[in-house]
Amino acid sequence: MTSTDLKLSFCALAVHDLDEALAFYRDVLGLEVRDDLESEGTRRVRVGPPAQPDVQIVLEVPGTDPGVAQADRQKIADLIPNGVLCRLGFVTDDCDATFEHIEAAGAEVMQEPINQPDGVRDCAFHDPSGNMLRFTQPRQAGLALASRQTHAARGHQAP
Repeated sequence: MTSTDLKLSFCALAVHDLDEALAFYRDVLGLEVRDDLESEGTRRVRVGPPAQPDVQIVLEVPGTDPGVAQADRQKIADLIPNGVLCRLGFVTDDCDATFEHIEAAGAEVMQEPINQPDGVRDCAFHDPSGNMLRFTQPRQAGLALASRQTHAARGHQAP
């Protein structure tokens, strides 16, 4: 096996309220609900980007694994709102439009769109549980968007 054989399949994201998280990830971010399962009193919801059917984000309440001690569940729950326990990164073609959409939905802004030294443009939010979500516009997408905006401002069509 080589590293080229590996693909991300899923990641787990601890949330305080599954229904609130589901509404945010589905209705605000536009992720698909892959399944909503309950087993032995534990509910997990899997969502994912429509363009990446093989990638799933598992939304779950902290410490849903029966082997996790109650004290550890509380520690996990206490860390979530700090945005340091769970973080997700998304790629977008237009960081500013993504920012405006998510901000208009009422998400807590962590960072407004800025240009990073490496040429990407990004912004960040907290989800309803406090997890950090970062939205990055790759350098090439940013250059193409800036070119279209410049040409539009001059009354020309972009090349």
